[in-house]
Amino acid sequence: MSSTAFRTRFLALAITTTLASAAAVAAPPARGPGSDARYQNELAVCNTIQQDHAACIREAGAAREEARRNGLTSAAPASYQQNALARCQLQPPAERLACEQRVTGTGVSSIEGSVLGGGVIRETVTPVN
Repeated sequence: MSSTAFRTRFLALAITTTLASAAAVAAPPARGPGSDARYQNELAVCNTIQQDHAACIREAGAAREEARRNGLTSAAPASYQQNALARCQLQPPAERLACEQRVTGTGVSSIEGSVLGGGVIRETVTPVN
Protein backbone atom coordinates (compact mmCIF):
# COMPACT_ATOMS: atom_id res chain seq x y z
CA MET A 1 0.00 0.00 0.00
CA SER A 2 1.41 3.38 -0.96
CA SER A 3 1.87 6.07 1.64
CA THR A 4 -0.67 8.28 -0.17
CA ALA A 5 -3.34 5.58 -0.03
CA PHE A 6 -2.51 4.94 3.62
CA ARG A 7 -2.81 8.65 4.47
CA THR A 8 -6.09 8.90 2.57
CA ARG A 9 -7.57 5.95 4.45
CA PHE A 10 -6.26 7.22 7.76
CA LEU A 11 -7.71 10.68 7.09
CA ALA A 12 -11.08 9.16 6.09
CA LEU A 13 -11.11 7.08 9.31
CA ALA A 14 -10.23 10.11 11.41
CA ILE A 15 -12.99 12.20 9.83
CA THR A 16 -15.56 9.41 10.27
CA THR A 17 -14.60 8.95 13.91
CA THR A 18 -14.78 12.68 14.58
CA LEU A 19 -18.21 13.00 12.95
CA ALA A 20 -19.55 9.99 14.84
CA SER A 21 -18.27 11.41 18.14
CA ALA A 22 -19.80 14.80 17.40
CA ALA A 23 -23.15 13.21 16.58
CA ALA A 24 -23.11 11.23 19.82
CA VAL A 25 -22.36 14.34 21.86
CA ALA A 26 -24.98 16.43 20.05
CA ALA A 27 -27.73 13.82 20.46
CA PRO A 28 -30.37 14.87 22.98
CA PRO A 29 -30.30 12.92 26.24
CA ALA A 30 -32.75 10.06 26.63
CA ARG A 31 -35.92 11.13 28.43
CA GLY A 32 -37.48 7.73 28.97
CA PRO A 33 -38.01 6.03 32.31
CA GLY A 34 -34.69 5.41 34.03
CA SER A 35 -32.81 8.09 32.09
CA ASP A 36 -30.58 10.59 33.86
CA ALA A 37 -32.48 13.48 32.23
CA ARG A 38 -35.78 12.23 33.64
CA TYR A 39 -34.16 11.75 37.05
CA GLN A 40 -32.89 15.36 36.96
CA ASN A 41 -36.42 16.56 36.09
CA GLU A 42 -37.84 14.64 39.03
CA LEU A 43 -35.20 16.12 41.35
CA ALA A 44 -36.21 19.59 40.14
CA VAL A 45 -39.81 18.79 41.10
CA CYS A 46 -38.60 17.78 44.57
CA ASN A 47 -37.35 21.34 45.05
CA THR A 48 -40.72 22.89 44.23
CA ILE A 49 -43.20 20.82 46.24
CA GLN A 50 -44.10 20.82 49.89
CA GLN A 51 -43.22 17.36 51.03
CA ASP A 52 -40.28 15.62 52.69
CA HIS A 53 -37.36 16.63 50.44
CA ALA A 54 -35.20 13.63 51.41
CA ALA A 55 -38.06 11.21 50.75
CA CYS A 56 -38.72 12.79 47.36
CA ILE A 57 -35.07 12.39 46.33
CA ARG A 58 -35.05 8.80 47.61
CA GLU A 59 -38.20 7.97 45.63
CA ALA A 60 -36.82 9.58 42.44
CA GLY A 61 -33.67 7.46 42.73
CA ALA A 62 -35.63 4.30 43.45
CA ALA A 63 -37.90 4.95 40.46
CA ARG A 64 -34.87 5.46 38.18
CA GLU A 65 -33.28 2.19 39.30
CA GLU A 66 -36.52 0.24 38.97
CA ALA A 67 -37.12 1.70 35.49
CA ARG A 68 -33.63 0.62 34.44
CA ARG A 69 -34.60 -2.92 35.47
CA ASN A 70 -37.86 -2.57 33.49
CA GLY A 71 -39.77 -3.01 36.73
CA LEU A 72 -42.07 0.02 36.47
CA THR A 73 -45.41 -1.02 35.10
CA SER A 74 -48.91 0.36 35.15
CA ALA A 75 -52.12 -1.55 35.01
CA ALA A 76 -54.80 -0.73 32.47
CA PRO A 77 -57.16 2.05 33.67
CA ALA A 78 -60.04 -0.43 33.57
CA SER A 79 -58.36 -2.61 36.19
CA TYR A 80 -58.04 0.38 38.54
CA GLN A 81 -61.76 1.03 38.18
CA GLN A 82 -62.55 -2.66 38.76
CA ASN A 83 -60.48 -2.52 41.95
CA ALA A 84 -62.35 0.58 43.13
CA LEU A 85 -65.72 -1.00 42.35
CA ALA A 86 -64.69 -4.14 44.25
CA ARG A 87 -64.03 -1.93 47.28
CA CYS A 88 -67.56 -0.57 46.96
CA GLN A 89 -68.87 -4.10 47.36
CA LEU A 90 -67.52 -4.05 50.91
CA GLN A 91 -69.75 -1.08 51.81
CA PRO A 92 -73.14 -1.55 53.48
CA PRO A 93 -75.90 -2.04 50.87
CA ALA A 94 -77.41 1.38 51.61
CA GLU A 95 -74.10 3.12 50.76
CA ARG A 96 -72.95 0.91 47.89
CA LEU A 97 -74.70 2.85 45.09
CA ALA A 98 -73.24 6.18 46.24
CA CYS A 99 -69.78 4.58 46.37
CA GLU A 100 -70.13 3.27 42.81
CA GLN A 101 -71.31 6.69 41.63
CA ARG A 102 -68.27 8.37 43.22
CA VAL A 103 -65.91 5.87 41.55
CA THR A 104 -67.48 6.10 38.11
CA GLY A 105 -68.22 9.83 38.29
CA THR A 106 -71.92 9.35 37.59
CA GLY A 107 -74.82 10.98 39.37
CA VAL A 108 -74.18 14.37 40.94
CA SER A 109 -70.48 13.75 41.61
CA SER A 110 -67.43 15.98 41.86
CA ILE A 111 -63.73 15.34 42.29
CA GLU A 112 -61.40 17.80 44.00
CA GLY A 113 -57.76 17.85 45.04
CA SER A 114 -54.75 15.90 43.91
CA VAL A 115 -52.52 13.17 45.19
CA LEU A 116 -49.69 15.69 45.43
CA GLY A 117 -51.91 18.00 47.44
CA GLY A 118 -52.68 15.28 49.97
CA GLY A 119 -55.56 13.40 48.42
CA VAL A 120 -58.39 13.27 45.95
CA ILE A 121 -61.81 13.96 47.44
CA ARG A 122 -64.75 12.40 45.61
CA GLU A 123 -68.18 13.65 46.54
CA THR A 124 -71.60 12.49 45.44
CA VAL A 125 -74.73 14.44 46.36
CA THR A 126 -77.82 12.32 46.86
CA PRO A 127 -81.08 14.26 47.19
CA VAL A 128 -83.28 12.99 50.02
CA ASN A 129 -87.03 13.14 49.45
